[in-house]
Amino acid sequence: MPLEQSIAQLKTNLNTLNCVYFSNEPMRNHTSFKIGGPADLFILPQSEKMLSTILDACKQWDIPYLIVGNGSNLLVSDSGFRGAVLCTTGGLTNLELIDAHTIRCGAGVKTSQLCIFALEHALSGFEFLWGIPGTMGGAAFMNAGAYGSEMVDVLKCCYHLTPDGSAGEFPADQLDLGYRHSVYADNGYIITGMLLRGIPGDKTVIREKMDDLMARRKSKQPLEYPSAGSIFKRPINHYAAALIEQCGLKGRSVGGAAVSEKHAGFIINTGSASAADVKALIEQIKQEVFKQTGVQLECEVRIV
Repeated sequence: MPLEQSIAQLKTNLNTLNCVYFSNEPMRNHTSFKIGGPADLFILPQSEKMLSTILDACKQWDIPYLIVGNGSNLLVSDSGFRGAVLCTTGGLTNLELIDAHTIRCGAGVKTSQLCIFALEHALSGFEFLWGIPGTMGGAAFMNAGAYGSEMVDVLKCCYHLTPDGSAGEFPADQLDLGYRHSVYADNGYIITGMLLRGIPGDKTVIREKMDDLMARRKSKQPLEYPSAGSIFKRPINHYAAALIEQCGLKGRSVGGAAVSEKHAGFIINTGSASAADVKALIEQIKQEVFKQTGVQLECEVRIV
């Protein structure tokens, strides 16, 4: 069946499910880079069951699909995405305290929401997430971290859907959490939620730590511009930003994309950047750093 017909059939199913969706939705509206062409369908499943049903339909009709959260680590092509984009922020947003130390959290919960929830319940250990854009599903997927802490420090387990739509979970010791990596980077499973363990603390102390980390971010990172955060993973025994600055690449630009003058690890959208601009600049940086230092930089941002 041609993709256009499959998309039409999926729309019929979505209407039957009373699922919110948008046709030909610009992905620039759903990425922190503010870059990306239209997706054939942008879908907001309201529950794990609905997500599973939609995935089954996509597979049945050979419709390519992409799972996204807040789009904070994503560079989408200027031509967009042919198929269905399924966004977790539409419904996988439950947040509850299940005992004095443990939070149950949906994959679509924003990191900022989780931090505020933990603060309200005087739970420490999550402050490092304050200021990291994105959703908790994305944070678990890549073992997000900052200022000496990572998701591995707070994750008890992750809930997921397997490629055949079955629900399951992995305890912490099966998550294979490493530097910007989890088991989900390799197995194709979709994170739907998680259990997080905090440490009882004082609200005033937690708030002060959150404020301190945010102030440090604002002073060092170009938060005033659209970006996808750090573009490159940290090389062994090096720092990507230091290498890029050492090679004289601060301010280097291609079209509307530029290496931040404030933090060389960031590529910023100065206002009119295309995905092609960003990709060309990434390649220039990789080639120049390798030429001058022999270090091969690895891109951290997911390119679609």
